[in-house]
Amino acid sequence: MFPARRFAAFLPVAGAFFAFLFPFSNAQAQDSPCEESAEVAVVTSPASPWAGAPLRILVAAEKPLDGELSLIAPDGRVAARSRGQRGGPPYVWFAEVASPAAGAWRATLDTSSFTCGTITKDIAVNARKSSASQAAEGSVWRVHNTWNRATENLYSAWIAKLFDAPLEAEQSWKTWHEVLRNPSRNVLFNHLGMGEDSFTQSLKPDCADFVYFLRAYFAYKMGLPFAYSNCSRAAAGAPPRCNERFDILHPQLTRPAPPPEQAVASAAAPPAPTRIAAPPNFLQQLFAQPQQVQPSAPTTAPVAPAKPPAPKRPAGVAGYLRAVGDVVHSGSVRAPANSDKSDFYTIPLTQETLRPGTAYADPYGHVMMLVQRVPQTADAAGVFLAVDAEPDGTVTRKRFWRGNFLFVNESSLGSPGFKRFRPIVRENGGLRALGNAEIAKNPDYGDFSLEQSQLGAEDFYDRMDEVMSPEPLDPTRAMMAAITALEEQVKTRATAVENGRKFQNGGRGEASMPDGPAIFATSGAWEDFSTPARDLRLLIAIDVVRGFPDRVARRSDRYAMPFGRGPAGVQAQLQSALASELAARTFSYTRSDGSAWTLSLKDVMDRAADLEMGYNPNDCVELRWGASDGSAEAATCSRRAPAAQRAKMTDYRSWFRERHWPHA
Repeated sequence: MFPARRFAAFLPVAGAFFAFLFPFSNAQAQDSPCEESAEVAVVTSPASPWAGAPLRILVAAEKPLDGELSLIAPDGRVAARSRGQRGGPPYVWFAEVASPAAGAWRATLDTSSFTCGTITKDIAVNARKSSASQAAEGSVWRVHNTWNRATENLYSAWIAKLFDAPLEAEQSWKTWHEVLRNPSRNVLFNHLGMGEDSFTQSLKPDCADFVYFLRAYFAYKMGLPFAYSNCSRAAAGAPPRCNERFDILHPQLTRPAPPPEQAVASAAAPPAPTRIAAPPNFLQQLFAQPQQVQPSAPTTAPVAPAKPPAPKRPAGVAGYLRAVGDVVHSGSVRAPANSDKSDFYTIPLTQETLRPGTAYADPYGHVMMLVQRVPQTADAAGVFLAVDAEPDGTVTRKRFWRGNFLFVNESSLGSPGFKRFRPIVRENGGLRALGNAEIAKNPDYGDFSLEQSQLGAEDFYDRMDEVMSPEPLDPTRAMMAAITALEEQVKTRATAVENGRKFQNGGRGEASMPDGPAIFATSGAWEDFSTPARDLRLLIAIDVVRGFPDRVARRSDRYAMPFGRGPAGVQAQLQSALASELAARTFSYTRSDGSAWTLSLKDVMDRAADLEMGYNPNDCVELRWGASDGSAEAATCSRRAPAAQRAKMTDYRSWFRERHWPHA
């Protein structure tokens, strides 16, 4: 897939939506260095541009180009410009015109400062709207495109644009549809011209659903294949295992079949005297016909087990994604790296492979997605930014660091780390996923690697430090970046605790607390409003920041040590700077009576022991932030968790004190 002077493009064809990836024209660029270096792809949105909708263009290049993207109106006027986004690959440009005039538009990527000249693409904007239907008989959506380097780069570019914001901006949304229904972020909003984005409002994905839903959303809009697997969770010392795969060409087969023991039990069961028994699993209940009263059968006559009704096609894309969400979970992303049956494959740790859209599998049951790389500069360390969805529906952007990207290689947990979606290809009228060996040899991918499976935790974090910041870091600036990451984590927790306070005030009763390790992965109000997993990560983050001066002294080779200062002197200087910085950074939370209370990061650090039991949403928010009994801060506390729950929390406290995940 090599470019020349024309964009590789998804081009609308009048009367219907066909999105072919046209080959680049070589007529004007036989000797162009772009021939083998740029690899540029572009998508215009909507699929059928017209004068009544904003015209958007998204460009992705595999190689860095110093260029400016322009959208030129039919009258020759430059209507929009973009200088592009750093931190590829892919390297991204986006331009938009709110009210395009009908006629012949032209997009140009001027790379004259490089050596490629100007790359152009013609865009026809119609005077009238024409929808680009994605309906397809027997499939959830029509497949007319292929996953390859160009579509993967456009997927990464779309993700990067979706969550783009300055590094210092705090990015958080109450629900995922707040992001997707924001046309200034979502290049593919109403891409098909059917008002199709309303379905996102009915979905509330958690962390694993979130990465699958984003991939499926892009595939739906672009007519690409999509599939997902039924995987087990890590249990009884065994890692997750993936079994059958379900795809959009067979939407009626969206969930695993009931286990054999259910069929045996059904055959042995006596006949029901009045009503047909409810189907044994949720899918059969969902698709079952209304039950009819039946006459009692003679007790002596043998009765064959009732044949379950044929499963029905999910209702649209929203129904399909609900089916996906019912099957996938964090174990789906942690399946062993050497398995070909998983939905993800592991990659090497390099700037070229760690692209937007790459998933991160936390070994303890959380999933995040990379959205941006901020390159290292002379004044600041490099940063990877990611987003995740929490059980309460909130979506938050956060930076990579060892405080919230946990890593441990333990076979019983599966394979943690960075992974990309396994390519789904159309073959012999069906869909199949490429195996690891095929990905390694595929010229559009070639990035399968078991490298991460062979790393210990310290090796993993050291490797990531080198990828983010290849040059030695200024130790003070590096520590400030770690403090900022901790601050972001604390403020994210403040949002979660506030959601728990609102739950208490909603009069919905107490959240039922599960037993044992299930406190980290359950359902209902406890899943939505408790914070055991978040708090355990926060405690680890506190340890990282507290120990940062010691780490610099221990790994002085990774830092640009001041001239004439040894590790011990720098360590002492950092400890002094750490204390003052933690005291200076503050945040506020809302107490039980609605008043605000301000804490510093130093307060949070000092209360680490109290936070070991601060995750119960049935406790008042003052207790959840570690307010001491009898203090002015705790005076507004009017709620305590039941004694039985407090007793269980005392039993489980060692998990938090020792920073030990109980199912590890």
